[in-house]
Amino acid sequence: MEIPVYLFTGFLEAGKTKFIIETLHDPNFNDGKRPYLLIACEEGEEEYDPDVLPPNVKLATFDEEQALTPDRISAMQKRAGAEIVVVEYNGMWSLDSIYNALPENFKVFQEIFIADATTILNYNANMRQQTVDKLTSAEMVVFNRYSDAVDKMALHKLVRGISRRASICYEDLGGEISFDDIEDPLPYDLSAAVVEIKDEDFAIFYRDMTEEPEKYFGKTFAFKGIVALDKSLPTGHFAIGRHVMTCCEADIAYRGVVAKGMGKLKLQTRDWVTVKGTLAEEYSKLYRGRGPVLTVKEIARAEKPVQEVATFY
Repeated sequence: MEIPVYLFTGFLEAGKTKFIIETLHDPNFNDGKRPYLLIACEEGEEEYDPDVLPPNVKLATFDEEQALTPDRISAMQKRAGAEIVVVEYNGMWSLDSIYNALPENFKVFQEIFIADATTILNYNANMRQQTVDKLTSAEMVVFNRYSDAVDKMALHKLVRGISRRASICYEDLGGEISFDDIEDPLPYDLSAAVVEIKDEDFAIFYRDMTEEPEKYFGKTFAFKGIVALDKSLPTGHFAIGRHVMTCCEADIAYRGVVAKGMGKLKLQTRDWVTVKGTLAEEYSKLYRGRGPVLTVKEIARAEKPVQEVATFY
């Protein structure tokens, strides 16, 4: 039996508990018939009172991150007889911990990040890595306690600097919700005959391409990148990409795509080149499956950019 999981993340005092209680009382979410399990991983200013929870919701808790295991979560679910699981996750714990601890038959149906609109920018400034960890896979971001005194554009940029796919909404002090309608165009024109990717836009290009690859296939791109050779690739194939930093120096990693066609160049790993080619979905051993492959039409050696590491800012 597949167990749906609704995962709520956010930092201490962000309003997660209140939001979850309201959600559990919403008949559109909880029909009052199926048994639910609420797993709380954080003790905030507002705690769960079993008398306030709907009668079909059972409460369980985790006090330590290392206590999260598939066996323990499975045992909690079975004791509650739960068909649906809701998790209020600790903002200081890594998301990998909960995903690795979910039993095989548990499936995350939705991941929602709850943030206090008045404090989240400070959290981001002081705990950037934790913020990125929670926003990267969030499908929805809810900024509560929002008012006109808050810089909506700053909140929008915070999310879009990490994820372009998450939907964003704002809940004001009266409980009214509005959805983000700020246009967020890409910094390049995907309708161009040759889509020119500037050095400073490579991180956005790579992220958007991996999130929505179908809109990139069949188009021709020109960009600068670092060559990476791999013995698993056929002759004339290589990887081209950049080192990308998401939140801090500790998470810098090489991100690239498989390319085929070196022309007359004898390339080595760490060579900088400019390429022009067409992207398509093809099988590659480097992906161990299908993925974006660039058929190179033009290639030339290049000087490294002023900023070697690509960022989203």
